[in-house]
Amino acid sequence: MADNFIENIIESDLESGKVKEIITRFPPEPNGYLHIGHAKSLCINFGAKEKYHGKCNLRFDDTNPTKEEVEYVESIKEDIKWLGFEWDNEYYASDYFQTMYECAIKLIKKGLAYVCDLSAEEIKETRGTLTTPGTNSPYRNRTIEENLELFEGMKDGKYPDGSKVLRAKIDMASKNLNMRDPVIYRVLRATHHHTGDKWIIYPMYDFAHPIEDAIEKISHSICTLEFEDHRPLYDWVVENLDFDPLPHQYEFARLNIKNTIMSKRYLKKLVDSNVVTGWDDPRMPTLSGMRKRGYPAEAIKAFCQEVGVAKSNSEVDPQVLEHCVRDYLNDNADRAMVVEKPLKVIIDNFDKDYEEFEVQNNPRKEDSGTHTIKFGKEIYIEQDDFMVNPPPKYHRLVVGGMVRLKGAYILQYVSHVEEDGVVKEVHCNYIEDSAQGGVNAGIKVKGVIQWVNANDCYDCTLNKYDSLLLDEVDGNKEFDDRINPNSLVVVKGAKAEPFLYESKIDTPFQFMRSAYYKLADKKDNQLLCYLIVNLKDSYQAK
Repeated sequence: MADNFIENIIESDLESGKVKEIITRFPPEPNGYLHIGHAKSLCINFGAKEKYHGKCNLRFDDTNPTKEEVEYVESIKEDIKWLGFEWDNEYYASDYFQTMYECAIKLIKKGLAYVCDLSAEEIKETRGTLTTPGTNSPYRNRTIEENLELFEGMKDGKYPDGSKVLRAKIDMASKNLNMRDPVIYRVLRATHHHTGDKWIIYPMYDFAHPIEDAIEKISHSICTLEFEDHRPLYDWVVENLDFDPLPHQYEFARLNIKNTIMSKRYLKKLVDSNVVTGWDDPRMPTLSGMRKRGYPAEAIKAFCQEVGVAKSNSEVDPQVLEHCVRDYLNDNADRAMVVEKPLKVIIDNFDKDYEEFEVQNNPRKEDSGTHTIKFGKEIYIEQDDFMVNPPPKYHRLVVGGMVRLKGAYILQYVSHVEEDGVVKEVHCNYIEDSAQGGVNAGIKVKGVIQWVNANDCYDCTLNKYDSLLLDEVDGNKEFDDRINPNSLVVVKGAKAEPFLYESKIDTPFQFMRSAYYKLADKKDNQLLCYLIVNLKDSYQAK
């Protein structure tokens, strides 16, 4: 059963016999790292392959050597594999440069392309507007022979960069500005990451892309809505080059998330200006950044499924993505106790070295196993979990009150030490046999708090992340003015139970009553953890 309009088209094409095999492609330009917006396209293209038992090619649209690098190629491959997708063939637009050159020759011989000497600015000035037609180039009526000679001269490096271009000869009065004799080749001296210095001329994307699709016999060329106005040019290229079968382009709404940078140009600006530590900074909306932060691949795919495939653009609240991450981690992340702002509690009536308790790693998974925690004479609790003058409905430790320690005993307040109005230390007694299964376990207390044993806990640094962009204020949309100076807050001095230090790097945890964190590093009895997402969830799933 189809889930969206693209799948409706695919199923109709299969049923009618229009296509025999579904072949899609994911065609990123290797000029940056993939971001969350690309995940939607990945899920659509690879999802069609999986659902209809077809194929999906990975194709690098590397027609602009000045911006493309091998680093980006490798990062794109890593991201796709991380999401769990497998491509059937790996191609590069540059693999087809010779074929594209021959296609350009074919158009020239048909009288459908000409070499133009106008500058880029002059071409823009003569293109016209949405309400006025363009003006024909003075070079539009060059003979086929002259165009062939000039184009070969462009290829052979006889002309400076920008001095000549090859344009398709279509219609300077077309209502679609993309059809007003678009540039399809330019002279550009730049070393290409894949072909080196073999070529001096490079095809434009709008010319290269349909040729690539036709060569690979793509059955459904799926792209975002900004290419809808380019579809007539796409069709013009493949039809006039006599490809059979003809590929077809279909457009869907791109993924836009509020206060999230979805432009590689701006993401690169953040990297180049050292606002972030790199493309994989955990604050970045790149797939590598989300992976480093601890977002599960399964959650990102669930998010794309939740957003769906639409025909019109809209903006998604980031809470939808956070909900998907939280939902997955709630079921799959082990629980751990970490005290962010430690307050020492001394158990006056405890006279042993320690006692051990077994706690379940994840109460939502029966097979998650257990780990051991030690309870000793000195423990740490959160500073906010004890108050001398508590507000109404405060259900933690208070003067004269009791509270339960998660997985261990009930504590009863005895006294506290205060300096300059700040509580420095609390003394309590533990109630014997009040742990689970004990005769006093049924004593009613209103609060349960996390804690760590002071003698075997580990120092922990917490990296807390927030959005890189602030909300627009008073209509201010300037990118630089909206950079969040508090997108990273580093909290030092937290205390973590040994379970964390004994775990593998990159393991996600739910820090009880706090948030979801990833164990990012551990050495010299020190831990570093990255905030993945907070516990609070205000999003209402469909």
